[in-house]
Amino acid sequence: MVIVEDLHRSYGSAGSDAGAVHALRGVSCRVPRGELVALRGRSGSGKTTLLNLIGGLDTPDAGRITVDGTPLAELGETGLLEMRRDRIGFVFQSFGLIPILSAAENVGVPLRLREVPAREREERVALLLSLVGLADHARQRPGELSGGQQQRVAIARALANRPALLIADEPTGQLDAETGLEVMELLRAVVRSEGVTALVATHDNTLLGLADRVLTLNDGLITEEGAPSREGEPSQAGRRG
Repeated sequence: MVIVEDLHRSYGSAGSDAGAVHALRGVSCRVPRGELVALRGRSGSGKTTLLNLIGGLDTPDAGRITVDGTPLAELGETGLLEMRRDRIGFVFQSFGLIPILSAAENVGVPLRLREVPAREREERVALLLSLVGLADHARQRPGELSGGQQQRVAIARALANRPALLIADEPTGQLDAETGLEVMELLRAVVRSEGVTALVATHDNTLLGLADRVLTLNDGLITEEGAPSREGEPSQAGRRG
């Protein structure tokens, strides 16, 4: 689903390496279709930068990204916009819901932007709210929901347009441990039921065992890749470069 090849991204003064921050230093990895892949690493390791590049929200200094068979470098701004709208769903730590809209209306926003007919839109919204366990909360606004419920609404909204890839940046960061685990379990269930591929950044080691594969970022490099260890089993991750 996602192929990343020798990706570099730095921030700082143009034309000068002095004081530049090298967020990514030659990252290469693959995200298999239909899997939940966890991206772990300390703050500042480059997780958000990598997610933004894969999601077409930022442009690399060097390297190549292919999403669902399409090289992002070959897309213009319009093509990237269509990619983000139609083939990639985003879930953020801050939820990003519109306060004045109900849960159902928030989920329906991407469908309205695509001018999906009302009946089809309502059916899709109802299905998604049921999928995330919020069928009885459709009319409530974000301020009337718990943090975990708001994140469930955000996940449903990200799935509205049936994306091929779901990108989640620290989706449990504002939640308590129990609720965070429930949200991660929901993401795993969504991967199975919707046939979507998910790339989830998390710093919580407790959640890693729910992933099919774990990528470890350290100082802008992938230093480990493999299946997570479960129930005391030794990790299958192999060291890279």
